[in-house]
Amino acid sequence: MWERLLDHLLTHLVRDGTLNLTLADGRRRSYGDGTGTPVSVTLHDPALPRRIILNPHLGVAEGYMDGTLTIENDDLRGFMALALSNINRHGHVWWERPAERLRKSLRWVQQFNPVGRARRNVAHHYDLSGELYDLFLDEDKQYSCAYFRSPDDTLEQAQLNKKHHIARKLLIRPGMSVLDIGCGWGGMALTLARDYGARVVGVTLSQEQHAVATRRAEEAGLADRVEFRLMDYREVTESFDRIVSVGMFEHVGVPHYREYFRQVHDRLKPDGIALIHTIGRTCPPGSTSPFILKYIFPGGYVPAMSEAMAAIEHEDLCTNDVEVWRLHYAETLRHWLQRFEANIDRAREIYDDRFCRMWRYYLLGSEMTFRLDDQVVFQFQLSRRQDVVPLTRDYLYSVDGKQEKDLRHAAE
Repeated sequence: MWERLLDHLLTHLVRDGTLNLTLADGRRRSYGDGTGTPVSVTLHDPALPRRIILNPHLGVAEGYMDGTLTIENDDLRGFMALALSNINRHGHVWWERPAERLRKSLRWVQQFNPVGRARRNVAHHYDLSGELYDLFLDEDKQYSCAYFRSPDDTLEQAQLNKKHHIARKLLIRPGMSVLDIGCGWGGMALTLARDYGARVVGVTLSQEQHAVATRRAEEAGLADRVEFRLMDYREVTESFDRIVSVGMFEHVGVPHYREYFRQVHDRLKPDGIALIHTIGRTCPPGSTSPFILKYIFPGGYVPAMSEAMAAIEHEDLCTNDVEVWRLHYAETLRHWLQRFEANIDRAREIYDDRFCRMWRYYLLGSEMTFRLDDQVVFQFQLSRRQDVVPLTRDYLYSVDGKQEKDLRHAAE
């Protein structure tokens, strides 16, 4: 029965391109219109058809992680491109729709993130071996979307572009106080202190990130201007001239959106500016992939713009600017994957083969979702008053030649 259902699913799904499937008993089947480079998949476990039918996202991912689903020449990119392009054109098979509705209805439970649970969720991902992240991130350990002003930008340059673009939106001036919500390994906070003269408080729930960020501030001679705290953003009580949050809103959870933006409002001085940088979806509200929830980001969710804006507008914040970055994260992930694959032997020594396949599936799957599906990056520039930022965007791009040259040299 399960093999018949799998055959029905693939017949519905794969109409463009070519998928060759070999079952555990050696039987072979082909799907699609015969065009393009064939993708050949083998299922080595007779139980896989059932697991894939019951939960396609998790069944395929775990099959790849366990090695019970293999792809000829390990062409995971070709497989994901074939699957995503067909799903976008033809949609899911009918029996997946109730499961999607169920996942969406359960997200308020999955994304309920009080302080204790939020700390555990953060530890699941960010308190992995620090050396793991050194294998694929840039030197500044920026674990969020870079900004490619040129296709020739290195990852280091594109991450520097991102930080300075955000700093311009914040209109940072020397001596200003800044709250960095979800400060990661400290790169943004250190840049704002070193290059813009700000005094920064960074907060994180990750013990690993807090330790690294604190050490970096001391080594850079910035410990008197940058303070990193191991605490939840909801526990901060001071007011700040500026608030920045990069790549953290995805971990807040829908039930806490208003709480998050209420904290932004309350911690922001009357003439302050906030910049919230988050992955977003261009489609209506949905749910998180079961694979991502179980293995990568428990409690995480990528918001639709309508969900974020609904919370913003209820917390007395002015939306001064909304910018959408298309494909920048796809390029960022491409660089991360290349670096991870180049260092995969060391990753295997730190963890094991299954972890490496999981991480590769995560990085490549994320890249293809940004490249072929409905994910982008949103930047919301917020304030409590309408007159605190210029009326045009000219200030973001009027970089003189000397400043541009200095930014380029800083990345070298």
